[in-house]
Formats: sequence, C-alpha cells, structure tokens
Amino acid sequence: MKLSGRTALITGSGSGLGQACALLFAEEGAKIAVADIDEKAAQHTAELIKEKGGDAISVKADVAKASDAAMMVKIAVDKYGRLDILFNNAGHPMLPTPLESIEEELWDKIMAVNVKGIFLGCKYAVPIMKQQGRGVIINTASISGVRPRPGSSAYATSKAAAIMLTKAFAIELAPHNIRVNCINPVATETPMLPKLGVTKESMPGITASIPMGRIGQPSDVAYAALYLASDEASMVTGIALDVDGGRGI
Repeated sequence: MKLSGRTALITGSGSGLGQACALLFAEEGAKIAVADIDEKAAQHTAELIKEKGGDAISVKADVAKASDAAMMVKIAVDKYGRLDILFNNAGHPMLPTPLESIEEELWDKIMAVNVKGIFLGCKYAVPIMKQQGRGVIINTASISGVRPRPGSSAYATSKAAAIMLTKAFAIELAPHNIRVNCINPVATETPMLPKLGVTKESMPGITASIPMGRIGQPSDVAYAALYLASDEASMVTGIALDVDGGRGI
C-alpha cells in the first residue's frame, strides 16, 4: 500500500472530492483525520472508512478560523502521533456573477476559505512536519485559476492565489523535505457543481469546452492526489497538476 503507516488530515472531506480522496488514502493504508465544517458529513466519511477496515476520526473545523485550524492539526497529532499529509481541500464556490454584482461579503468569504484556509492549515501543520523531517502538503486549486470562465472573477482569483501559495510554500519548505503541490480540477461531478452554476442545461456547453469531452469524476482527482502524496512523487514539488481533460491547454 502506498500510504501505509501515514496519517493524513484532509479538509472538506465530508463529501465530494475530499471524501473520495479520504476513502482512497485509507484504502492505501493511511490513517485519516476527516475535517469538515459540516460535522455530520465528516462523521459519515469517517464511518465509511471504518466500515472498510480503515482508521479515521472526524473533526468539525472551519478552515478560515485560526483556532479551528490549530485544533484540527492538534487532534490529528494527538490521535495518531504524527502528521504526514495535509490536504487543504476545503473550498467555497460562487455562482457566475458579474463583477459589479459581487458582494463584498462573498468576496471575503471566498478568499477566507480558499486562500487563508490554506495558509492557516500550513501554518499549524508545518512545525509538526519540520520536527518529523518530512511531510507532504496538497492544495486543491482549480483550472479556473489558470483559465477563468466569465463571471468567476472572485473564485478564479482565489484559485490563482492558491497556486501561487503552493509555489511559494514549496520553495520555502523544500530544504525541510516538505513537498507542496496543488491540483487543478476541471468541473467535477460533486455536490459543489450546482453551486458553481453548472446545470443540466449548461452541461453540454461545459463538456464541449473540455477537449476530452466529459467533466471530471472525484476519482480522477483522488488518484492524482494519491500520486502526489506517495513516495512515487518524492522529487515533485511546487507543481500545479491539471486534472482537466485538456481545458487548460
């Protein structure tokens, strides 16, 4: 198993991409701290892992709050004695909105979760990883951070920031044997998809914009994340891995 003996803290893992990654990482031997702002969703994912013979705990956490970020890291380390993988996956979406109609509250929320949440998770996890002499950080960005769609300015900007945070942290942490990478998914079949404005009516246009002719599946991202988390990627840091069916070309 690729992650045997390792502990992973995955935010936003109560559903969607995060849940798929948590389940796959557990299958590959990792112990999982399932963090989500939705406590019941986090508990559900943890139970799914346990039903399959894995080891998991659930943590209710708002990644945009420093106290919660510190708490989720502490709970993971107190339970498992170490933290090998931090997967900053939690995100806040937006419906297509003209820039002049974006409310300041929405802008601030998107930046707080999608950018500040990554910073805070790393702030409290990195000291543990430095003590261990190794660690892996994965951030969920988006192909929107490379190639935005109209009406997505706040979301796309936050994901572009996530990509740059990844590179900045990667160069800073490389001497400590801590690798930092991010994944840029295209529109993916998760509960977040409608919150990004994708409807049954708009789906043909979305798929037509993706050269491979389909939207992503959670497993597409999960397997990419597994590679980045594993020793197979031991020389890979600072990359933004497009899992986008060619849309970013």
